[in-house]
Amino acid sequence: MPFTIGPECIDRADQSCVDVCPVDCIYVGSRKLYIHHEECIDCGACETACPHTAVSRVEDLTDDVLKQYAADEERFFAVPLPGRTEPLGSPGGASEVGPLNVDTELVSAYPRRTG
Repeated sequence: MPFTIGPECIDRADQSCVDVCPVDCIYVGSRKLYIHHEECIDCGACETACPHTAVSRVEDLTDDVLKQYAADEERFFAVPLPGRTEPLGSPGGASEVGPLNVDTELVSAYPRRTG
């Protein structure tokens, strides 16, 4: 089962998880990072690297809010993002795509964190 990134990452994405991901499955949005669930190999490196405890195993989620963010993370790749005409799909690596500078509507609507 893959890992997912919750709302604790919003406006705090220091990318420690990106640095340790062996398969390059963590994509950079504007305010949050997104794990591609089909590309994730379930190694757990991202979970231990995250200083904000934003990363969780999808199968371990019990909180409805976190489940909502896991589903939203899947939508990040499955539906066209704002300003795009096609879904991102499975590009096979975040470094191939680079920073996307866009987020899902759920993340965009999240109140901005300061400090």
